[in-house]
Amino acid sequence: MNTKRDNRDELVDWLSPLFLGSYAENNELLEKVLVELLRDHVYWRRNIHPEDRPQIPVLAESGPEYRRFVGRMKTELHGLTARLKNSAPFFNPRYIGHMASDLLLPGLIAQLVTTLYNPNHVTDEASPVTLPLELELGRQLATMFGFNTDPKQEPCAWGHATSGGTIANDEALWYFRAVRYWPLAAAAAMREAGFEPGELKHWKGEFTSADDRSLFNLPVDQVVRLRRELFAAIDARLDRRQARRLAGRIEAERVETLGMAEFHARHPDLGTPVVLVPDTAHYSWEKALKLLGLGAANLVTVAINERMRLDAHDLEATLERLSEARRPVLAVVGVLGTTEFGSIDPIHEIVAARQRWRRAGLHFAIHVDAAWGGYLASMFHRSDGTLLDHAEMRRQFHLFPSEPVYKAFAALRHVDSVTVDPHKLGYVPFGCGAYVARNRGMTDFISQKAAYVFDDAESIPDSEYERRFRNLGQYILEGSKPGAAAAGAWLSHRVLPLDADNFGRLCAETVRNCEYFFEHIDQLRDELAGIARVVLPFEPDTNLVCLAINPVGNRSLARMNAFGRRLYERLSVGEEVDIHSREFFGSRTLVHRNTLGEHAAERLMAELDLDPSTFVDDPDDSGEQADSIFLLRHTLMNPWLSGHDEGMNYLDRYCRHLAGLVRQAMNGRPE
Repeated sequence: MNTKRDNRDELVDWLSPLFLGSYAENNELLEKVLVELLRDHVYWRRNIHPEDRPQIPVLAESGPEYRRFVGRMKTELHGLTARLKNSAPFFNPRYIGHMASDLLLPGLIAQLVTTLYNPNHVTDEASPVTLPLELELGRQLATMFGFNTDPKQEPCAWGHATSGGTIANDEALWYFRAVRYWPLAAAAAMREAGFEPGELKHWKGEFTSADDRSLFNLPVDQVVRLRRELFAAIDARLDRRQARRLAGRIEAERVETLGMAEFHARHPDLGTPVVLVPDTAHYSWEKALKLLGLGAANLVTVAINERMRLDAHDLEATLERLSEARRPVLAVVGVLGTTEFGSIDPIHEIVAARQRWRRAGLHFAIHVDAAWGGYLASMFHRSDGTLLDHAEMRRQFHLFPSEPVYKAFAALRHVDSVTVDPHKLGYVPFGCGAYVARNRGMTDFISQKAAYVFDDAESIPDSEYERRFRNLGQYILEGSKPGAAAAGAWLSHRVLPLDADNFGRLCAETVRNCEYFFEHIDQLRDELAGIARVVLPFEPDTNLVCLAINPVGNRSLARMNAFGRRLYERLSVGEEVDIHSREFFGSRTLVHRNTLGEHAAERLMAELDLDPSTFVDDPDDSGEQADSIFLLRHTLMNPWLSGHDEGMNYLDRYCRHLAGLVRQAMNGRPE
C-alpha cells in the first residue's frame, strides 16, 4: 500500500467540496445552490403579503424605457466583468503573493445570499436574524482562542465582526482607554460629591483617597468588578435621584467627555500613557494612537530578535525604563503572525512580564494582533475546546510548531483581546475582520446610554448583555455595517468548526506546504549555484516564506535590491499587466536596517556575500548603499499547492520558474 498516495487521496477527497476550485470544478454545485437560494428569496418576497398587487407591471419589460435601462445595465456589467478578468487570481495555486486565496464555498454563498436581505447590524431592528449570528461568530472565535463563553462564568468573552483588522485594533485601544481611565474619573467625581463608598471587596483602603497611578494600574477584570461594586454602593446609600446625579458626575469626569488634554490637566501625576508594539507591528497602530488622541509619539517600539519575533529581553528593559520614568503603560501588543514574515511573538513571555510588573505596581493590558495568524489557533484545540499537547501536534508536522510558537498559542487565553481577520486565513470574502474580548464586562464602559445602577455587585445578568447587544452600534466604533460578511463567516464556521479536526485541518495543510517549501530551498540553491545566492533570511513560524537573491559576485546591497525588484516585476500584477503573461504571482517586502540588531544584520550580509558597509540607516549618494533588504514574500495559504502534475507540485514548479527568472535577469543585468 502506498500510504503517502493514500493520504494524498484522502486529503483531496476532503478538500474537493470546500472551494469553487482553480478550474471552477465546482461550478455546477455553486450555480445549483445559488439558484436554489435565489428562488427561495424570490418566494420569500412574494409571500410577505401575497394579497398585495405587484407594483411592476407584467408588460413593463416590453416598454422602451425598461429595455434601454436593462441594455445600459448589461453593457456596464459586462464591461465591469471584462475588466475584472485582469484581477489578481487569488484562487489559483500559482498565486502565492498577498494574504488571499480561494474562498470557502459555505462562506461565499452565505455572504452572497445574505446580501439579498441586506441586513444592517447597527441594531436588531434592521437585522433581527443576522445580528445574533454576528454575536455567535464572536463566541466561535473566542472559543478558538481559549476564552470562556459560558455566561454562567465570569469573565465571559464576546466579539463581533469589523470591516477589517485596522478597525479591530482601533477598538482594542478604545476599550482599554475607557476601562483603565474610568477609576480615576470615578474617584474624582466621588471626592467632589463628598461620597465615600466605604469598604470595598475589589479595592483596599479608602477609594476616594487613592492616587491616580494606583487607580490606573488595575487589571481589566478588577476594574470591571470595581465599577459594579461602586454603583451597588451608590444604589444602596443614595436615593435614585442622587444616584443618577453622581453617575452623571462620573461621566462628566471621564476622558471621553473631557478629552485627553483636559483629563490629563486634571490628573497631572498620572503621566502620558504609552502603547508598546514590536518593530514588526502593522502601521495601523500608529493610526490608532493618532485617532484616539494618544499621540503617535507615545507608540513605543520593542526590538525584535533574529526570528523577527518581539524580543522579550528588550520588552523587559523597556518596561524597566518606563517604570523608572513613571510612565503608565496602556497596553502591550503582541503580533500572532506578522504580515511580512508570519512571525509569532512570544505571547507567553508578554503574559509573564505582566505578572511580574503587576507585583511592582505597573500593569498593562495585552492585545494580540492576530489578523493573520489567528485562525491557526484552530489547529491547537480539540472539538471540546481543550488544548492539544505539544508532542501530539508535532507528530503531524516536520518542524511545526516550535516550542515558543506552541507556548504563544497556549497563552492566548490569558490576554485581554484579540484581532483576527476571517477574510485572510478564514477564507471568506473581504472585508470581514473581528474584535474579540476576553471580558464582555468592558462593554459596561462604552455604551452611549449606560445603565448606572445594578442590583448585583458581582455580575450583570446574561439577559442584560443580550439586550444591550441588540443595539450593537452603541458598543463598537462602526455604525451601520453589513450583516452579510458576518453571516458568511458564521456559516463557514458552522460547516467547518474551528478545531483541529475541521478548520484546523485546512490550516495544517498550509503549514505543511510551507515546511515542504522550506525543506526544498536547498534544491533551488543547488540549481542556481555559481549564478546567485538564495538566502532564507528568517526561518518561518507559520506559512509565510521570504527569500533574498543576490547575483554571485555582487557586493552591493542596493544592486541586489534592484535585481530583486526586476524579479518581482515578473511576478507582479497591475492594471497594465496581462495576467496571462505571468506563470506565478508573488509579493515583496522590505527588512529595514533599524529593525535588525547588529548580529542579525551581519549574519544576513555574510550569507548574501554582501559588503556590510552597504547596509546602513542613512544611505549615501553612491548608489551602493541601502537602508533595507528587498525580499520576495510567499504566502502559502492555498491548500492545493501540493497538487501534483507530471510528478511536480506547484511549489516545485515555482522554484523551477524562479530559477528561470533569475537566469533571465542575469542575462539582462547591466554591467
